[in-house]
Amino acid sequence: MTIAITGASGQLGRLVIERLRAKVPASDIVALVRTPSKAADLGVQVREADYTRPDTLDKALAGVDTLLMISGSEVGQRVAQHRNVIEAAKKAGVKRVVYTSLLHAERSTLGLAPEHVETEALLKASRLSVTLLRNGWYTENYTASVGPALANGALIGSAGQGKIASAARADYADAAVIALTTAGHEGKTYELAGDSAYTLAELAAEISRQTGKDIPYKDLPVADYTAALVAAGVPAPWPEALPLLDAEAAKGALFDDSRVLSKLIGRPTTSLKDSVATALKAA
Repeated sequence: MTIAITGASGQLGRLVIERLRAKVPASDIVALVRTPSKAADLGVQVREADYTRPDTLDKALAGVDTLLMISGSEVGQRVAQHRNVIEAAKKAGVKRVVYTSLLHAERSTLGLAPEHVETEALLKASRLSVTLLRNGWYTENYTASVGPALANGALIGSAGQGKIASAARADYADAAVIALTTAGHEGKTYELAGDSAYTLAELAAEISRQTGKDIPYKDLPVADYTAALVAAGVPAPWPEALPLLDAEAAKGALFDDSRVLSKLIGRPTTSLKDSVATALKAA
């Protein structure tokens, strides 16, 4: 069985391939990437696959049995890009598609949700065998702020007291590998999130505990948080997008207590303590 992974040179894609290689022969894995040179170190077959160029997708998916379609990173263009992949998969005779969607996509208030909902509809209409991995938030999305928090003496955001049930990318990668390599996942939808939820104030407290420094959480109005991100040089569209995501998190958009993810991967999800420790090593 040949398994292909889109976005294979990205952060999640690399983790999936690393874990897949421990389960199946490297010769059965195909890394699909826009720039093949960026995936030369993955130790598997690499094929050019540009979401915006269907001709590359037709070639890339030849002989593929199972496809992990990691959602594209270009917000606003993803539905068209995903449609190209789905159409190419149908033409190539791909038997099953596993798609990384968004937690509770159909009722999520996050601005990212509509593109995932539309992609899920395209997959349903395709008549392909589909597994939906509705990934919650990545803990790394917040622990990436550990360095700036230490430098500035505070963790800032607009999430209020919203509970965030995030998990590490490695947890979601393990879920993808299980869906790709074990039976019984066809036609299923998995709502995936971390075992334990935390507020940004609790994240700040954990950073403080591990560093011995007083790093408070400062909750800002969306406009002020946006201005702070702009001043810090954060590239577009994130100075506008991140505060709006936080505002929805304050209302519970990133919370889930079903523990489906840990049940699927057969172990607890990565703790906030361990995620912070990893971030501090990299800071």
